[in-house]
Amino acid sequence: MTQIITAKANLYDRDLNLWLETAIAQLENNDFYNLDTKNLIEELQGLAGRDRRELESRLETLLAHILKRCYVVMPECSRGWEVTIMHQRNELRKILRQSPSLKRHFHEVFDECYENARELLRTEYPDTGFAIAWQFKQDIDMVLSAKFWSK
Repeated sequence: MTQIITAKANLYDRDLNLWLETAIAQLENNDFYNLDTKNLIEELQGLAGRDRRELESRLETLLAHILKRCYVVMPECSRGWEVTIMHQRNELRKILRQSPSLKRHFHEVFDECYENARELLRTEYPDTGFAIAWQFKQDIDMVLSAKFWSK
């Protein structure tokens, strides 16, 4: 029996994709006895963390470009910023459509993401006065659609 446990751990360390295929097959066949639950739990936790980190990264990028578009007077860059805004919004919509429960995380990290974006931009554009706090509604639909710079 010790050999089986060692073999499972070694497969995980040797070939992650093959380990995943094996784990999927074991789940499909209700072969819970041979399932490498320790590494399966670790992988599932990693997936959940990855999705939260991706949401945060994309939200920071989105907020930074909205701030640039609202505050930085560089008309030659506006179009590029708007393209990035559109791209990040599309990707955030996909994430939230796939995992609607991440809407809660969106709200939980919004202020931190805004502050991170603002700090980055204060370094990039030290002479621009960015608002200390987000000046608009934090409503997800609004953040993912409004042209804040048009107001």
